Amino acid sequence: MPKAYWIGRVDVHDPEQYKQYVAANAVAFAKYGARFLVRGGAFEAVEGTARARNVVIEFPDYATALACWNSPEYQHAITLRLPAAVGDIVVIEGYDGPQPGGA
Repeated sequence: MPKAYWIGRVDVHDPEQYKQYVAANAVAFAKYGARFLVRGGAFEAVEGTARARNVVIEFPDYATALACWNSPEYQHAITLRLPAAVGDIVVIEGYDGPQPGGA
């Protein structure tokens, strides 16, 4: 079964309030086995638009990624994020098929 991911792009306009969101989301992420693959860091938008902060979070599978999003713990965290930031988040199933070059 392929892993799943949250892909988030965020513009934070209230860093102090956003810290509360980060503390609260850690509860849900720990409960659902989330693992940060990208959390901020240098980037270059080589095509299209961008936001200031990018995040990729790995989950064991798609059902778990959705369960985390819908959990009471994460829904509470969202209430702390909304006044502090605007963003786009996609929950997506990973790909576990053939790769270019036959690898």
